[in-house]
Order: sequence, then structure tokens, then C-alpha cells
Amino acid sequence: MKNLLLLSTLIVTNLNAQGILEFNKRFVQSEDKWVAFQMDKDSTYSFGFIYIDAQAGLTFDYKGKFKITQSGKFVAENIDSYSVKIRLEPNRVKVAFIPEYKLTELSIKPIPDWLESYKKDTGSIERLYRWGFLYNAWNESAKALTYLERAQKINPKFQGLEFELAYAYNVLEQYEKAITILKGALESEPQNCYLYKELSYAEMYLGQLEKASETCKKGIKICSEKPMKCEIAYNMAYHYYKIKDKDKFHYWYKEAKKWSKKGDQFRSNLTKMEEDINN
Repeated sequence: MKNLLLLSTLIVTNLNAQGILEFNKRFVQSEDKWVAFQMDKDSTYSFGFIYIDAQAGLTFDYKGKFKITQSGKFVAENIDSYSVKIRLEPNRVKVAFIPEYKLTELSIKPIPDWLESYKKDTGSIERLYRWGFLYNAWNESAKALTYLERAQKINPKFQGLEFELAYAYNVLEQYEKAITILKGALESEPQNCYLYKELSYAEMYLGQLEKASETCKKGIKICSEKPMKCEIAYNMAYHYYKIKDKDKFHYWYKEAKKWSKKGDQFRSNLTKMEEDINN
């Protein structure tokens, strides 16, 4: 009977949690949010505040733990009086946003007082660029553009901005915008091989294969970094592999292989593509 009562209590508590906490948010979706992690073995939930540190990136400020009563009330336990900050790497872990009406039960403010020091100069081009850079790195290019396009209005030639804009546009398949940005960037930075990589990628996916080929050749000639030379050529080889153009695939296959390293992922993928296209 006791076991049955305990099971019934756990089920009710779990149902309450499911109704209040939805564990469907990734770290990169949780900037400036109070979040809870999945329930621990002791039926408690670890919680804290996620924010972005300009240098460290996504950071979790651990607050403590709480339990959910049968009635659905949040009861704080093991609240730390000191700050424990944990750098987060974007991954598949899902957290839940703590509803604002539950924050009072945990005796916490919607926005912590200490966050103010991280919110200085929010409209500066340096901060807008940095946030755009970070969201691009986390594969959140739509979010990145909300910062990068604001930075563009301040200074379109800010160091690194044009590349980040073009990268985001390419990810979002806005290739014409990427090409416009990149052509302007190459006028002032003709030795930047990263720009050639993004330009050839945009041209390729617009079906401008001759232009993409010429851009790749220029980029490979200019670049001093072998991994970048390999990546530029690899993108072309992969494209021709997908459209089953055997002759052009083999040209770019040889070019990419020349700059790849034995045992790296590029070399491995090239070998598999060559075997497949020749069968």
C-alpha cells in the first residue's frame, strides 16, 4: 500500500511538472532566461539563469534546486549564496523556461541585478558584431542577423562584419544578398580567402557554376592555408558529386585531395564519393 501511495504521489508530481515545465528549449534559445533542467534522481530540479558573456559565450549562472509539490508549488532547496558560473556548449540538452509567475515562489527576480554589468553598450557595433558572431557559430544564423544587420547600419565595413553577414545569408539560402556583400568585401580585402569560400558557395547554389569555378581557383591561388584550400575545392567536388557530373567531380576531387591530409574527414569523404561515382 505504501509503495502504491508513493507511486501515485510521483505520478501526480510528474504531471504537475509536465504542465508547468516544458523541456523543449536549447541553450542557444535561452539567452536571459531562468531555466530548469530535467528532474534529478532525488526529485529536484537544478535551475539558474542563462546569459551571454562576451568572451565566454553562453553561460549558466547556477542558483540551486527546487521541488514541485503535489499542488504545483515550486519550493526552493539548496540555494547557493555564492555564484557558480558554468560555460555552456550548444548541444542537444533541452531545458525548460521557468514561468515568470513561478519566480516569486523561488524568491528570484525576472532579471538578476548582476546582469546589468553585462548589458552595457548593447547598441555598440562591437557588441552587435560579437553577438552576431556567436549566434552564427551556434548555427543560429537567423538570430545572428538580428544583430549583424543592426551593426551594418552603423558601419558596414567593420572588421569581420561582411563575412559574418555573408555566412548567415548563405546558411539561410539568401544567396543574392551574400554575393552582393562578398563582392564589396573583396574590393577592400582581395587577399581574404574566407570571402572566396563563401562567394563560391553562393554562386554554386545559384547555379552559377562557371563563376563559382573561377572564384574557387582565385581563392585557392590566394590562400596560404592548406585546410582552407581543401575546403574550397571540396565544396565544388561535393556539388558535382551530387549532380553526377563525373568529369568535373574528378577535377575538383584531385584538387581537394591535393590539399587534404591523410586520415582527415575531407580525405575520407572524398574517397567515399569517388568510389560511389565510379560505380
